Amino acid sequence: MRVAPTGGQIGLPFEWPADPRDDEFLVSDSNRRAVQLLEHWASWPVMTVVLTGPRKSGRSLLARIFAAKSGGTIIDDAERQPEAMLFHAWNRAQEERHPLVIIADHAPPEWSAKLPDLRSRLAASPVAQIGAPDDALMQALFERLFLKRGLDARPDLIQWLLTRVERSHIALIRAVDVLDQEVLERRKRLSIALAKATLSEASLIVDPAPTLPFEVP
Repeated sequence: MRVAPTGGQIGLPFEWPADPRDDEFLVSDSNRRAVQLLEHWASWPVMTVVLTGPRKSGRSLLARIFAAKSGGTIIDDAERQPEAMLFHAWNRAQEERHPLVIIADHAPPEWSAKLPDLRSRLAASPVAQIGAPDDALMQALFERLFLKRGLDARPDLIQWLLTRVERSHIALIRAVDVLDQEVLERRKRLSIALAKATLSEASLIVDPAPTLPFEVP
């Protein structure tokens, strides 16, 4: 486990024995409650949890790690699966006392199943929700992705990106993809100037929050 620059904790999801894939999922305040709920699956009121979160947030990876640790099962992209199958899987998990993770874009009541019996079962299931990435996770993900691409992203560049890239997993990944392609094509060093020009052209920069003037009470 390592300390994130903002003081939050970034680390492996579970206290269980290490798995080679564990370091692919980083934990911060934005996803910690979801991780803790999965970690303590034995205390679930029912043997099913609904795992939600933004696309590219690592929700499927987290579920796979959980399944490998617990022996549980996963249903991904659940809103597009047959409702009868979900209903029987939910019942089977209770009968066999076998944990089931249902991965969906939304939790009830926003996800409203048409089958009444399934709707009531989903409503009774705890929800593990992954939120938008916070500063600690954004920084850790930028560092990891740049390292994987073999790009020398200096701390000042990453801090600059943190104030200008949208707070979403998809935007972060897209920004790294675009910068990687630009460095490869232009054979230039990754810098703030290059990032500003490249991300502006790709419409991947948002205006940083304005600094309010000091007010005397």
